This record gives sequence, C-alpha cells and structure tokens, in this order.
Amino acid sequence: MGIVKIEDLLHEEVRRASTVMCRSINAQAEFWMKIGMLAEANPTLSFNQIIRMQLEAADVAAAEPIQAVA
Repeated sequence: MGIVKIEDLLHEEVRRASTVMCRSINAQAEFWMKIGMLAEANPTLSFNQIIRMQLEAADVAAAEPIQAVA
C-alpha cells in the first residue's frame, strides 16, 4: 500500500464517480487503474469485453475449492 499523488481535478472526478458508483474514493481509483491497466494490455478489447473477462475470472476463482494452508 502506498500514496499516489494526483492532481486536484482528477481527484474530484474520482470523488464524483465514487458517489455515483457507490464505491469509496480509493475503490473507485483502484477500479479505474485496474481497468486502465487491462485496457493497455488488451488494446483490442472494449470496456464491456474487459468487464466480461473479469467477471468470468471471478466466477472461476469462486468455483475453485479453498486450499488448506499448512
């Protein structure tokens, strides 16, 4: 965990979006960073395709059995 310095205007956009999306400011910023990272890594995919890919990955992770830690 660390501190990310962003300009005031961008912080205000994150704050506004977090209110609409019912997320904390940090969760909204993290969401945008993750989607941006995935968009850069997959430039041919649309936003909806990226979201669908993440939902499918979450379904697979949820279906996997929990491993005991020794």
